[in-house]
Amino acid sequence: MDLRKIKKLIDLLEESNLAEIEIKEGEESVRLARVPKGGYPVAAMSHAAPAAPAPTAPAAEAPRPATISAEAVGKSTKDVPDGHVVRSPMVGTYYASPSPDKPPFVQVGQQVKQGETLGIIEAMKMFNPIEAEVSGTVRAILVENGQPIEFDEPMFVIS
Repeated sequence: MDLRKIKKLIDLLEESNLAEIEIKEGEESVRLARVPKGGYPVAAMSHAAPAAPAPTAPAAEAPRPATISAEAVGKSTKDVPDGHVVRSPMVGTYYASPSPDKPPFVQVGQQVKQGETLGIIEAMKMFNPIEAEVSGTVRAILVENGQPIEFDEPMFVIS
């Protein structure tokens, strides 16, 4: 890669709010990263272990049955009705309503249609709607408003 192009990339990085930039041109590649005042390059800091593991779906896992088990919830199966279990697709914080002054999206006993919003999960300042995967009646809400939630955690039972 031409040295003048690399110099222009350095100038572009300096003038922007970017922490790092990587350019590939055919077989050649150049990666530039800012060095913060602490002295560690941003790229080196990104290899540190995260505080909480990122949610990842198992690549070759067999499909999970849509029924709930006692170990999945930590309650006896007598406390949880049978039905389709809606599980969390991500790690985050569960909210039952769009804002604190609004009513919850759903309540136990309410009829819902497939695709209807059941709640939201805040993850990295993004609000992600959790939608009903099937139509039916909400039999149980297994999470509380404001509760931290894990990937694949049971949230609702619909039958």
